[in-house]
Amino acid sequence: MLQRSFAMTVAGFDALHTGMSKQGVERVHACLEAPGAYGAALALSLHEAGHVVVVSLVNPARIAAYAKSRLTRTKTDQADAALIAHVCYTQHPLAWTPPLAEVRELQEMAQQEVNRLQSGLHSPLVRASMEATLTFLRQEIATMQRLVQEQVEQSADLRHKQHLLCSIPEVGRWTAARVLAESDQVRTSVSARQLAAYAGLTPRERTSGTSVHHQPRLAKTGNSRLRRALYLPAIVAMRHNPAVRALAERLRVRSKRPMVIVGAAMRKLLHLIYGVLMADKPFNATRAMPA
Repeated sequence: MLQRSFAMTVAGFDALHTGMSKQGVERVHACLEAPGAYGAALALSLHEAGHVVVVSLVNPARIAAYAKSRLTRTKTDQADAALIAHVCYTQHPLAWTPPLAEVRELQEMAQQEVNRLQSGLHSPLVRASMEATLTFLRQEIATMQRLVQEQVEQSADLRHKQHLLCSIPEVGRWTAARVLAESDQVRTSVSARQLAAYAGLTPRERTSGTSVHHQPRLAKTGNSRLRRALYLPAIVAMRHNPAVRALAERLRVRSKRPMVIVGAAMRKLLHLIYGVLMADKPFNATRAMPA
């Protein structure tokens, strides 16, 4: 197997495309581990290449499970590349379609706000001058959220979808915008259950005979951005959204652990989001309640 390395830059992407042209490549099925911001540019560059290119983004957990099934012991960049290529050749993962340009911009803006929270609140500056820095962060967050909302307002489709999502109790404009940043996956999911699996909100159970009986936990092998966007709204929805509140109450009666209930509430909220977007109609509490 021929292996070559390219820099994760625009120049590196150009060198990759040039190399494929020199090899006389007419069709490529390119597979990448589902990327964050680091690999998203490469996936988009491949998708927009002049070659006939199919791009697939494969869940890293799927790659890791495949490696275990082959009893793989070597962990290097070259070995990982060969493993992903083998997954692509044997498993034929589904093709990826990039989100619309305005959705990509929305993703980037939303991620900037998340990165600012995650990095800033642990910096020495915050520890040394907490009040001043928190004031600054609140101003920056407000500015970022305003820019995100302006991005939504520029697209009639995004405005309409945000209006639909905000009809769900405890889904505000910011939560709706963060969910819409993943709207292509919402649109292409076959079912609400599949979407919940994509977000890592399905329970993972580990039992064997009578000696192994672990408590079910969220799989957390999917899109962490969706999970983060739904966590706080789900907690509030357990008190104020009738459909989510009813679910939480049933689970409490069954003595489920608090985090199990929160996970179920997040999953229920995502199901409601899926239903509203697929039906293209505002939230209806009567339809959302179990029979």
